[in-house]
Amino acid sequence: MTSGSSVRVDSWIWAVRVVKTRSAATAATKAGHVRVNEERAKPSQPVRLGDEVRVRLEGIERILIVRGLAVKRVGAPAAALLFDDLTPPPPPREERPVTVVRDRGAGRPTKRDRRELDKLRGRDEITQPE
Repeated sequence: MTSGSSVRVDSWIWAVRVVKTRSAATAATKAGHVRVNEERAKPSQPVRLGDEVRVRLEGIERILIVRGLAVKRVGAPAAALLFDDLTPPPPPREERPVTVVRDRGAGRPTKRDRRELDKLRGRDEITQPE
């Protein structure tokens, strides 16, 4: 924690464990993936208490409200106290049936492969007419 009134945005997102390294924080900021109060941020832009920081990494945008300032990286329990996370929960994953993918030209399916295909298609128990 720091006694100053502001901290660099790249240093803060690294210190509160949003990114793994300081250089990754700087790179994300330079690439335009970090916004402070709806404005695109430069790595040296100051962050103050109450600011809204949006970080977009791996297709997910995290929305954080600054509640504390830190220059040095802190542990996860301490980092959780330095911001309020307003990120909406991800949408539920759609369940799709498993499909068997065979490489083209892999030859005929083996007996085991045919049994797995039949099981997937719901024909795992074939009855013989009497």
